[in-house]
Amino acid sequence: MKEFKKPIKQYIWLIIFLLASVLSFFFGFKPGISISFNFWDFFIEMITFIPFLFILIGLFDVWFPKEIIEKHIGKKSGVKGIFLVILLAMFQAGPLYGAFPVAYILFKKGSSVRNIFIYLGAFSSMKIPMLGIEIGYLGVEFTFLRTIISLPLFILIGYIMEKLVGKSFEVKEVHPT
Repeated sequence: MKEFKKPIKQYIWLIIFLLASVLSFFFGFKPGISISFNFWDFFIEMITFIPFLFILIGLFDVWFPKEIIEKHIGKKSGVKGIFLVILLAMFQAGPLYGAFPVAYILFKKGSSVRNIFIYLGAFSSMKIPMLGIEIGYLGVEFTFLRTIISLPLFILIGYIMEKLVGKSFEVKEVHPT
């Protein structure tokens, strides 16, 4: 009986959500119906994006040996390393949750803490597809100003995070039980 309770306990929030969604449709509760449709849209986006992302992450993991990553974006990489992680972030596409597996692989392969945080910051606001949309809606001047203000802040945050957590920074792997 104990083996049966553990899976149910792990999925209790999903069960509650599904029950609330069904009740929302049954009683015509508009916020619940809206939340259900938003969840479904997000779920479809993730289910189509995540497999492709993991294939790319796996290829990145195999194609780039640890020595190359350490040399080019490791602790002693300097300005060249910062430039490379910004370039890597700019040429990627997808939602922010897609950056975290890449950041994990970079960490695992020996990237500096500074460059990991710079990568995450640049990924969040400097992707080329996103810059194109931003230029279309807000103009070149705004996009340029936001970029030249954001970029030094990301670099500063990278250096601050390296000072704060540099040697003690670790990523723990979580395995479902």
